[in-house]
This record gives sequence, structure tokens and C-alpha cells, in this order.
Amino acid sequence: MSLDLLPPGLLIIGAGLLLALRDGPILRAIALLGPVGALALLAAAPVGTAVHSEFLTYQLTPYAIQPLGRLFAIVFSLMALVGTLFALAQARRLELSAALVYAGSAVGAATCGDLFTLFVYWEVMAIGSTLVLWAAGTPASERAALRYLLVHLSGGAVMMAGIAGHVATGGSLALAPMGVGSMGVGSLATWLILIGVLINAGAPPLSAWIADAYPEASATGTVFLSAFTTKTAVYVLLLLFPGTQVLIYIGLYMIFYGIVYALLENDMRRILAYSIVNQVGFMVCGAGIGTAMAVNGAAAHAFVHIIYKALLLMSAGSVLFMTGKRRCTELGGLIHTMPLTAVCGIIGALAISAFPLTSGFVAKSMITQAAVEQHLLWVWLALQAASAGVFLHAGIKFPWFVFFQKDSGLRPGEPPMNMRWAMIAFSVLCIWLGVFPHQLYNLLPVFPGYAPYTGPHVVGQLQLLLFSGLAFFVLLPLMKRTLTISLDFDWIYRKVLVDVTHRLLAQSPVLIAFFANIGAALGTWLAGLSERLHGERRVAITGLTAHMLVWTVASLGLILLFLYDFRW
Repeated sequence: MSLDLLPPGLLIIGAGLLLALRDGPILRAIALLGPVGALALLAAAPVGTAVHSEFLTYQLTPYAIQPLGRLFAIVFSLMALVGTLFALAQARRLELSAALVYAGSAVGAATCGDLFTLFVYWEVMAIGSTLVLWAAGTPASERAALRYLLVHLSGGAVMMAGIAGHVATGGSLALAPMGVGSMGVGSLATWLILIGVLINAGAPPLSAWIADAYPEASATGTVFLSAFTTKTAVYVLLLLFPGTQVLIYIGLYMIFYGIVYALLENDMRRILAYSIVNQVGFMVCGAGIGTAMAVNGAAAHAFVHIIYKALLLMSAGSVLFMTGKRRCTELGGLIHTMPLTAVCGIIGALAISAFPLTSGFVAKSMITQAAVEQHLLWVWLALQAASAGVFLHAGIKFPWFVFFQKDSGLRPGEPPMNMRWAMIAFSVLCIWLGVFPHQLYNLLPVFPGYAPYTGPHVVGQLQLLLFSGLAFFVLLPLMKRTLTISLDFDWIYRKVLVDVTHRLLAQSPVLIAFFANIGAALGTWLAGLSERLHGERRVAITGLTAHMLVWTVASLGLILLFLYDFRW
């Protein structure tokens, strides 16, 4: 096979697996070559490159280069490179290895051409990201990793059920736009695929998994987690569901949900985690509008968001690494001893706020322009209001409370050199793409013919940011956080449902016996089946993993059975 047909994601995955086998400074440096090689392959492979294969009776395309996927694959590979540099000397071997497998799977998802291969990469991403979270090695990260895995395995099961139903009703495995109607099994299947994708995007009511999981990773792990899962979901939405109107409403909900909770939050990394939900909401809204301008705007926004969000989390991670503190009430005055980290954080904050001459300004505004072109006045007004909210929570609140405000008495130095170089690289990119937007526009599926630097646009954006900043300082007494926590939707399934279940089981011996009998009967049946097939009594090692596997398979089977009956 020639190098042009080598999937770039496999290079990054290979680097991660190599690092899993053996650690050391040289191997960690070699790990940087995986993303570099992936970028080289993406630069060399022309659009239209494809590798086809057969599996059973199905035609698969495990590798395909098309414009939208290439854009996402480039930024995923770039993120893998700079993220690895940031974590090179600090991350545990498990974390760095899993992060590279995670990143390579995201690149693979962006460079495949069929639903089955997409699903395989989708599930490998779930495993890799869970291990990145687990590698932090704290009780909180381990609990968060288990919840994270359950959410994503559930979403994957729903997505797989949708793919199976789609194929069973004559649908193609090719990655092409799908319509979601109101009735019929074909429509039900596409709705299931859409729901599975939205779970990974952090859409309601499961948006809380992002703020629940990401801040519990290590100072370096959170940087990787911010980049791939939600943006891969955005890529799939743009590819499969452009113009699906319900996505406009879901996106707007995510935008304002993220703003409100970020303003209430005290933990600096939870502020930025809620900001991810907010920013992905803009992209989901663009997918819902569905025009060429909107899709290009959402793709461009995803590209720059990965860079400036990683920069913000690198800045926050550097503070956490050097101080061990993560709450805004414990920080402040770090501009004096961490000036480089502060400047890089401020550049990221300006970029996320779409300040002129930064990358956010030339990308995010394309989505609002698409709303104007479609005469969606109320959507445009909502997006403008949301832009002001972004400046409040990420553009001002994060840098102000961490690097300015009161003097916390902390005197940490700058982080290690590799962390500083990673922050500098992404800071330069945030400004470079803002000053030379055509460098970004040339990568888009269709050149948008959009000019961001017009007088009205620049003046209007500066006015919006000026009055948002004024509002922040006028309301500063209300913005100051205390040692409190904010309850999100995850409180329902983490606390309420668990407590209710325990109380019901504790007060219902008959119910306990009923479920115990069902479990025993199912176990006996599975053991008998295993004995007939393999001559062994045990299906798997008993424990929570086995229980989760049985119920996941059983749930998927019920969904497929429903689809089969509905078809006939």
C-alpha cells in the first residue's frame, strides 16, 4: 500500500500504542512524530482519495479524504501534536498513551467514509477518553470516568441501533446527509443516530457530563478531553444532518445553558468546561441552519475553538500544576509571577470572545451572518446576546479572577518549558488566523466569500464587547463566587435516582427477589449457552463489568427487536 493510502489516524494510534508498551524520554519525543506524520499525510493526500473494502456483504470505506473531514482531521492532528508537547514531561504514561489513541481515533472518524467504520472509531474514542480521565488517579476522577463511560457507551448503543435500523431498511452505509422525518422505521433509525451523536455533543439533557468529567482529569488530560469528542460529534452533525431545524433550538439551549452555569461556577476548569457546551451550541445551531455559509461557519468555528479552548485550558492547567488550586476564591494576583501564562490565557480569552484580530472573530461571525441571510432575526438576536455572555464568563471572568482581582498570596513560577512552548504555539495561531483569515477559509469545504473586516462588523463587535465588559465590572459584586457548588441535571441520575432505587430496594424484599430471580435465570441461560458453544461454564468474569455488558447487549437487542417488529 502506498503512503497516500495510509490512514493518518493510524499513525497517531500507533504512537500511542508504542508508548503504552514502554516509557522513556526518547519514546515520548518519538510520540510527537505520530501527529507530525498524520499532518504530512493529510497535506499529501488529495481530496477524493479513498480505500474500499468488503465486510460480509457490505461495502466499506475505511479511509476517505473529503473537504470537511480533512479540515477536522488537520485540526485534530494539530491538537494531538501541541497537546502532546504540553503533556510531554508531566503526564503519566497511561494518560499520554490513551490521549494519542483518543486523538488518532478522532482523526480516523474524520477520514472514513462509512457509518460502520465511523462507529468503530467512535467507540475507541470513548475508551481512550475514559482512560485519559481515569489516569488522573484520584477517587474523583475514577468515579467521573465510570459515569463518563456509561454515558458514552449508552450513546454508542443508541447510535449503533440507529445504524442497524438504517441499513435494515435499505439505507446506505455511506456517510451522506440524512433526513429525519416524523414517522416510519427509516426515520426512527435516523433519529436514533442523531440522538447518539447529540449525546457526544453534550446536548440536553445530558450536557452535564462535560462539566462533571473534564475538570476531574489531570492538568494535562483536560486539554485533550476538550478537543475531540464534542467536535467529532459536530463534524458528524455537519456531515449527516445539515439543515435539521431542531438543531437550531438545541444549539440555542446549549449556548445559554453554558453561559448561565459558567457564570455561577467557582472552579476555573468547570467554568471552561461549561464554556465548551456554550461554544458547541453555536456550532450545533450552524448545523441546524444548514446553508453553505452556516456549515462553513460551524466548521471554521470548530477549528478555531479547538485551538483557543485548548489554550485556555493549558493556561488553567498550568496554574493548577504550579499551585494545586482550582477555585477562583483561592486564586488571584498570579499575573506577577506567571506573566507568560497570564498573557496566553488572555489571548485565548480574547479569541473565544471573538475580539477583532483573533481567530474567533473571523469564524464565529459566519454563523450569525448565515442567520441574517436566512432572515432568522430571532436567531441572530439570540446569538448576539450569547456573544456578550461569552465575553462575560470566559473573556473576562476567567482571567480576572485567576490572574488579577485580589492578591491570593500565592507566588508560583512559570510552568515547565514544554508547557510554555505549547501555550505560545497556540497563542500565535489564535492571532495568525485572526490576522490572516484566508489561511483558514482556504481549508473550508467551500470558500465562503466572506469578508470579516468590514467597518460595521468591527465597530459593532467592539461595541458589544465594550458594553459587556462594562456590565461585568458594574456587576462585579454579584460575579464574585463563594465556596458553593451548583447543581446540574446530573444530580438527578447521580443522586436522586440512586437514592430512590436504594430506598425502593431496601423496602421491597419482593422486588429484590424478583430481580434476583431474573438475574439468576439470565445467568443460567448464558452459562448453558456458553457451555453448548464453547464447552465452558463461565461466560465472563463476574462483577460490575459483566453486569454492564449484559445490560448493554440486552438493551441493544430490545431496540433491534423493536425495529424489526416495526418494519413488519
